[in-house]
Amino acid sequence: MLAVICFGFRVIVYDVLLFLQATIIDRDLNEYSPSASSTSKHLSCSHRLCDLGTSCQNPKQPCPYTMDYYTENTSSSGLLVEDILHLISGGDNALKNSVQASVIIGCGMKQSGGYLDGVAPDGLIGLGLGEISVPSLLAKAGLIRNSFSMCFDKDDSGRIFFGDQGPATQQSTSFLASNGKYITYIIGVETCCIGSSCLKQTSFKAIVDSGSSFTFLPKEVYETIAAEFDRQVNDTITSFEGYPWKCCYKSSSQRLPKLPSVKLMFPQNNSFVVNNPVFVIYGTQGVTGFCLAIQPVDGDIGTIGQNFMTGYRVVFDRENLKLGWSHSNCQDLNDGTKSPLTPGPGTPSNPLPANQEQSSPGGHAVGPAVAGRAPSKPSTASTQLISSRSSSLKVLPFLLLLRLLVSAS
Repeated sequence: MLAVICFGFRVIVYDVLLFLQATIIDRDLNEYSPSASSTSKHLSCSHRLCDLGTSCQNPKQPCPYTMDYYTENTSSSGLLVEDILHLISGGDNALKNSVQASVIIGCGMKQSGGYLDGVAPDGLIGLGLGEISVPSLLAKAGLIRNSFSMCFDKDDSGRIFFGDQGPATQQSTSFLASNGKYITYIIGVETCCIGSSCLKQTSFKAIVDSGSSFTFLPKEVYETIAAEFDRQVNDTITSFEGYPWKCCYKSSSQRLPKLPSVKLMFPQNNSFVVNNPVFVIYGTQGVTGFCLAIQPVDGDIGTIGQNFMTGYRVVFDRENLKLGWSHSNCQDLNDGTKSPLTPGPGTPSNPLPANQEQSSPGGHAVGPAVAGRAPSKPSTASTQLISSRSSSLKVLPFLLLLRLLVSAS
C-alpha cells in the first residue's frame, strides 16, 4: 500500500507493503515552487492531459488551467506542472525503499476570493475519478490498487492511504452513477435516524467530499432532521453571530451535554453513525454553545463533508465502485489490505501517460471543495470558510495547487 499523507501540520508517510511509520513527521509545509524543485517540468499544451491545449498558440507552451468555484468570486488560474511525489518507508533502509511517482500540480499564478482570505493555505489535492488526479496516476503506473482511504481524527489531523481497500469487516455502500457515468463519489442514503427515531421521507443522494469541511443536505431532509434533533435536545435554542448554522443552542453548563445520535441508513442494513454532528462554540470559561453542523441546500443532492467522516477510515474503492467505512482513531491503521501491486527493486520514477496512450475510464476529475476549519471567533474570512460548499457537480479537469510532498532542492 502506498501511503501517506497529512492534514493540518503533520506529515506521515507509510511503507508500500509494511505500513511502517516514516521518519518524516511534524514537518513544516511550505508553498510549492517549481523553480525550487530540481525535478519539475511544465506540462506542454500538446500533452493529451492538457484540456486547454487547443487554446494555446504554440503546442510547446506550458499548459494553462483555470478554475472557477461556486463560492462567490473564488477562482484560481495558472500553469500545470509535472513533478515527483515521494513516498518513503521508515527504518534504517528508508531511502532504499523510497517510491517516486509523477503527479500533476496546478501552480496558481492568479487567485481571487477565498484564496486571498486564507482558504486552503497548503493547497488542494485532486482525488477525483478523472485520470489526472493523484490516485488515478498512481494506479495507472501500477503502484497501487485503484482505491484510497482517508482518516480524519478529532484533533483535525488525518491521513491518506493510497491503494487501501479497507478491512474485511468494514461496512459499505455502492457509488451511484450520474447520467450513466461515474464522475464523482455519489451515494444514496435510505433513511436518517436521530436517536432511536428513524424519520420518514429522509432519503437523499449525497456527494462524499473530503474537501468540504461541513455537511449539506437537501432542504426538506434537513428540516425534518433539525426538527427531530431540536425535539430531543434540552438546551435553549439560540443563534451565534457569524456562524451559518440555523440549529444552535446555548449550553446550560460549561461542558457539551449528551446529544442524540445522528445515523445514516444504507441498503442491506448498513449504517453510519456520525461521531461529530455538532460544531462546539467555546468561551473563556468552556463550552458556551453548539450547533448542528449541517446546512440546507436547494436540489436533491447533498454533500457529506469532513465533519461527518471524523473518527472513521473512509475507503474510496474506485475499483469496485463502492464507499467503505470502519471506526478508526487514525493511529490504529495496521490492519490494512496489503496491495499486491508493488514496484520492483530500483524502480525509477513513473512517467505520466504518453500522448499516444488511451484515456482510462471514469470521466474527468471533479473539482475539490474550498475547505476550511471554523475558528471559535469568526471573522469575514472564517465565515467564508464555513459557508463554502463543494463545486463537485462541475466537471473540472485537473489537480489544483498541490503543495505537499514534492521534491525540492
